[in-house]
Amino acid sequence: MQFLNKIFTELLIQNPDLSGFNIVLPGKRPVVFIKRILAEKGYSGFLPTFYTIEDLILEISGKQKLQGIALWLFAFEVYSGLNLTPKDDFSGFVKWFPTILKDWDDILKFADSDEAVLQYMFDEERIKDWAQNLGEEDAEVPRKKYLKFWRNMNVYLPVLKKRLKERNWATSGMIHEEVRQKVDAFVKLTDKNFVFCGFNAFTKVEEKLLRGLLQWDRAQVYFQADEYYMNDERQEAGKFLREHRKWKEFNLNREFKWIENDFAKPKNIKVYEVSGNISQTKMLPGILEQLKVSGCGDLSDTSVVLLDENLLPAALDALSGLENLNITMGFPLKNLGFSNAVKHLFHVHKQLEKKAGSYYYNDVLSVLEELPNGEQDLEIITRFKSFIEEKNIVYLSKKLLTEQLGNLSYFQLFLVPENLLIFLDQVIHFCFKLKFNDLDDIQYENIAHFERSFRIIRNQLAPYHFEIRMETLEVLINQLVNSESIDFQGEPLQGLQVMGLLETRLLNFKNIIMLSVNEGKLPLGNTQNSYLPFDVRAHFDLHTFLENDSIYAYHFYRLLQDAENVHLLFNALSSGVNTGEKSRFLTQMEFEDRFHTMEHVVIENASEPMSQRPVTIEKTPAVLQELEEWKKRVSATHLTGYLYNPLDFYLTKVLKARETSQIEEELSVMNYGNLVHYALQVIYEKYEGNILSESDLSICDEILHEAINRSIAQLNHQPEFYERGMNFIHKSVAFRAVKKIIQHDRELVRNGHQLKILALEHRFENVDFYLDDEGKDQISFYGFIDRIDELDGTLRIIDYKTGKTKDLKVSIDEKNRDEYLFSDSKKQALQLCIYNYVVQNLPEFKGKNIETGIWSFAEVNKGVVKLEFAKGDLADAMVSVKNLILEILNPEIPFTEKVQEFYEV
Repeated sequence: MQFLNKIFTELLIQNPDLSGFNIVLPGKRPVVFIKRILAEKGYSGFLPTFYTIEDLILEISGKQKLQGIALWLFAFEVYSGLNLTPKDDFSGFVKWFPTILKDWDDILKFADSDEAVLQYMFDEERIKDWAQNLGEEDAEVPRKKYLKFWRNMNVYLPVLKKRLKERNWATSGMIHEEVRQKVDAFVKLTDKNFVFCGFNAFTKVEEKLLRGLLQWDRAQVYFQADEYYMNDERQEAGKFLREHRKWKEFNLNREFKWIENDFAKPKNIKVYEVSGNISQTKMLPGILEQLKVSGCGDLSDTSVVLLDENLLPAALDALSGLENLNITMGFPLKNLGFSNAVKHLFHVHKQLEKKAGSYYYNDVLSVLEELPNGEQDLEIITRFKSFIEEKNIVYLSKKLLTEQLGNLSYFQLFLVPENLLIFLDQVIHFCFKLKFNDLDDIQYENIAHFERSFRIIRNQLAPYHFEIRMETLEVLINQLVNSESIDFQGEPLQGLQVMGLLETRLLNFKNIIMLSVNEGKLPLGNTQNSYLPFDVRAHFDLHTFLENDSIYAYHFYRLLQDAENVHLLFNALSSGVNTGEKSRFLTQMEFEDRFHTMEHVVIENASEPMSQRPVTIEKTPAVLQELEEWKKRVSATHLTGYLYNPLDFYLTKVLKARETSQIEEELSVMNYGNLVHYALQVIYEKYEGNILSESDLSICDEILHEAINRSIAQLNHQPEFYERGMNFIHKSVAFRAVKKIIQHDRELVRNGHQLKILALEHRFENVDFYLDDEGKDQISFYGFIDRIDELDGTLRIIDYKTGKTKDLKVSIDEKNRDEYLFSDSKKQALQLCIYNYVVQNLPEFKGKNIETGIWSFAEVNKGVVKLEFAKGDLADAMVSVKNLILEILNPEIPFTEKVQEFYEV
């Protein structure tokens, strides 16, 4: 810690007793390092008093700082008492107040008068309004909304300031305004000796305070600057320090301390272009090993700087092998499991406010799965999942939810509360009980933090009586939670230091590893959330994103100037808000840094690529035994399934594995087919065995709708599932398909054809098929035929398909006979050939003239598309079927996964 060491060496020369000094720092983090420096110097006296600049300003103001939710609630009470138009409820108020509060604080800190800025904004909006909307007094256009907003702010904010002052409360900006009036008296009267260390940018009040203390010889100030950016007017890192150097307080009697030339010293700088965000953290062990090999592996003098706090979990995982690790940035509470559960619970209640008594299944499951559950609750949740999957329930009524989850220990949290205070009491009680469960440390801390946050909000809401909606309560919770983190225990002076950029202020490390050195992270760029335009901020000397960029530039270059080994990683992958662009600070160094050569390393991917080889399963004796059992019940769909993917055949027919049922939010292709299929069965089953007349097929829409509804019941679906969105469309299309099939049959009868329904869903089994000429090796077919009818004396075997018909014209000769039906495109033909063979061998249909065909629901108007033999006959086709079965049974041919290839059209 070269800079801090230098400061305290000089202070000890001035006075061996440091207790008379008041050390003012940008943050509290350096205090622990200062104590170590003093211990190393053998200092045994009383320590100096330590302040942050914010603490000192607050002490001078004599005010009580009001912030966060307490300020929001008080501010809304003041707002409610004013006769403003339009006037928002609390839910609307919290959408704009945090932003205007930040703007107002900036105005109070940097501008001479907040009223002047507010009036300027109102005047500017009036001028724009005159230019755009002459003569439209009542037009509700955006410009008028802005005009009304700033008119209201000119009334509201002065009143808010007055009410806060009456209680001796103040916002951050008001504290600076108060100190501006007291600073002259303070610097004259104080007998304290202040030492300001390592500052860069000041607010106007902070600058006035420091310069006043310097003028009265009540302060010393130590800056950490470097010639590299101080002597170059183009370098934004030195923007503020160059201005400070011009202060009249720095003269022949008081020099500007210190401008070093450390950046020009030899450094090893490596820039890593990494493909992926998480991949950056995977580079950490390798970089640390490089440092160790090169003799620079002292972890106590090494810092990993995370510019993106979301990388902390991945970084901790990558660094798990280190014995000593100190994490100063804290684990964000919002990224933990219980936080997600709370977020989902609020979402459930927000949806209930929009549509009472209706629970979306996935919202409920999201809460259940994120919470730590006991054994009894887990059993209830498992039964609940099975129930909704079996019934394909997407939306649950309150009654149904109570029936399924009523015995859940925290079921009350899903019900609409009488008011939000009762809801908060329930959640607080739930968190309290949950802490007594068997939890890991992070879970316990996560829940305990939430319990405390809920209690804070409950206590702060108690004095107020305005209405708060669930959406607003969620905003309040997020306000607390987003600023909370779980602190890690560790030894701050030993091991690798993991921190954010702002936590590095005043600290120096020999080895720096910085992640996410991307544009938008370093610097943040134009990401200010503000109602004040750039030109207004610039006009009144408020900080814009340009000043903020300068502040980040200083932190970056200051950290590098004392380092010897610098590793800078950026994510080159463009994804989401990340453009994959490296920070412009890196580009600046490439062009401007004449002292060092930067080594560039491109990392394509830090993880191993996934294997693309298909899975192969050998046919062991156990597999062959299962196949012998399979021969007793062979279905046409088994063979078509094998053609699609042999591995699927192995999983379902050999291992007897079943796919887990999933809830369909949108009707699947298979269930759409079932919907039409079942409806047709409902309509035609009463005519089974009869010759159809035209009147039989003159069916009204009401009966068709009833058939569709019975089909829905057979699918175990809720009627509500088909009331909205794509499922309503699917139901309408299914209704139209059923109607067209009936109309097609009616046209046949009307045109003089005789149509007789012989069987629906006709079951067949034990139809033998021989695999050898001797008749010793056989299999037995079984299955269902969707519809068997007789049209003008011809027996028709009809199979319903959801998709279009494909390759039903068969052309078999001596060359292709053995494997003609082995193609996936011949699946429909294969199935019809087997049905034809089966029907010919059923006693009740022997001697009949047989046709087989597909009736496609996608091409209903085509009617039944027949299987035709352009060459060859059924006997030739069954040779191909036999060879396919023999391939399945062949112990030499393994089950090999067929990788489905999809091409972009």
